[in-house]
Parts: sequence; C-alpha cells; structure tokens
Amino acid sequence: MLQALEAPNMTFWAERVDLAAAFRWTARLGMHEAVANHFSLAVNDDGTQFLMNPNQRHFSRIRASDLLLLDANDPATMDQPNAPDPTAWGLHGAVHGACPQARCLMHVHSRYATVLAALADSTLPPIDQNTATFYRRHMVDEEFGGLAFEAEGARCAALLTDPKVKTLIMGNHGVLVIGDSVAETFNRLYYFERAAETYVLALQTGRPLRVLSDEIAEKTAQELEAYPDQAEKHLAELKAILDDEASNYAS
Repeated sequence: MLQALEAPNMTFWAERVDLAAAFRWTARLGMHEAVANHFSLAVNDDGTQFLMNPNQRHFSRIRASDLLLLDANDPATMDQPNAPDPTAWGLHGAVHGACPQARCLMHVHSRYATVLAALADSTLPPIDQNTATFYRRHMVDEEFGGLAFEAEGARCAALLTDPKVKTLIMGNHGVLVIGDSVAETFNRLYYFERAAETYVLALQTGRPLRVLSDEIAEKTAQELEAYPDQAEKHLAELKAILDDEASNYAS
C-alpha cells in the first residue's frame, strides 16, 4: 500500500491505517452519528494503551495521524489540551482497563442496531445466516444509566466477562462490539447492523418469523466463526477502494 509507505514517523502506523479506514467506511455506510461515536484499538499487551478518534472529529475526515494514543491508567488524560470526548474516555477507557480480551472496540448509534436497542426485548433471534452469526454471542444491557461517563463505562465493562460474547446491545443507546483486531471488529459491526436491519424489516411485515432451531443456529454461528480470512479480506478490499479513490485516510 503506497500511502502507508509515506507514513510519518509515528508509532503503530499499520494499526492507525486500519482504524482510519474503518472510520471512513463506517461514515460511508451512514452508521456514524454526527461527530459522536468512537472506535479504539489496544496497542500494548495488557490492552491499557489504545488508539482512539479525537474529540468531535467526523468519521469521514479521520486520518491515521489524527488518532490519539491514550493510557487507561493515566488519571490526567482528561486534563490534556487534546483530551478525548469524555464519554469516549468513560466507555473505552473502562473497557480497555478491565477487559484485556477487548483489543478493539467499536461503538455506534447506527440506525437498525439502535432500533433494536429501543425494543422492550432487544435480543436478536436467528432468522437468517447473518442473525445466526450472533446466536448466543450477544447480550443486552438492560440498565441504561445515561451518558457513558466513567461510572456508566465501568458498569458496561463489567458486562463483558464472557469471552464468547463480543456484541453488547446497549439498551436505549446503541451497540458496542469488540474483537481481536480492527478487521474482525469492523466485520462484526457491519454484519450486526445488517442482521438488525433484517430483523427489524421482518418485524414490520407483521407475519410470523421463521426462527432457526438452536442446533442449526449454533452450527451456523460456528461455521461463520471458522470461515477463513473473511474479516481480513473485507477490510483489505475497503482499503483498496479508498486507495483507488486517492483518499487521505492513510496519511
């Protein structure tokens, strides 16, 4: 990738480029919300140091060099002149500090995920291949407590103890997905929004749902988890499209 070869002398450049591409594509899909919402990526072994988008920057303009390098254990973070958004710090700092398995976090208020989060029952039934991806692999936060400042972030972090659960439907709020890499997490975010869209549109027909059996839903989820290299190839193709368009995301 030619643009990455022209990178300034910054740490974690490849990780920055991947995360910037995810921001750009999320905006292109309309899954962002104004200058809110946040992505982060851990860069040290225990996950406490992480890259995150700067405060109030539109996803469609974020470049690799714009990303903040933060430390979940630094109490002076919010006193710095380039401090992150306080709700981003509250949520992502808490999760990175408490959940080392959450290497990458993506939180959005995307349309269909948020509709799902607004239902009295926000669980996602397995009615097709995409929804089956999340069978017994998501949970619903039933205790929304307002904006995700530090106390709310810590409460959400405490919900992510099951290593099988990598999608948190934040009731009355939106969705938080976690993963081992930018590629894996963005792929999960993309397919969760598609799954939520299918479910919401199916509900709108008012007709009975064709729900998969537990056995087939679990089999499908396992098959998708084992499917080779899909997430990595998905992100690579998105970066190739951005490169073809001469985007400055990798600058």
